[in-house]
Amino acid sequence: MTKRTLEGTNRKQKRKLGFRARMRTHNGQNVITSRRRKGRHRLSV
Repeated sequence: MTKRTLEGTNRKQKRKLGFRARMRTHNGQNVITSRRRKGRHRLSV
């Protein structure tokens, strides 16, 4: 059987792409605000 396309641990995902990780940098804050403005249901992973 073939492997799935996306694999990895949840901890790594949260550390790199989580809400707290986004708010840590200025560009990450821009990402969150733009997603808020667009009306995204999920702001981050």
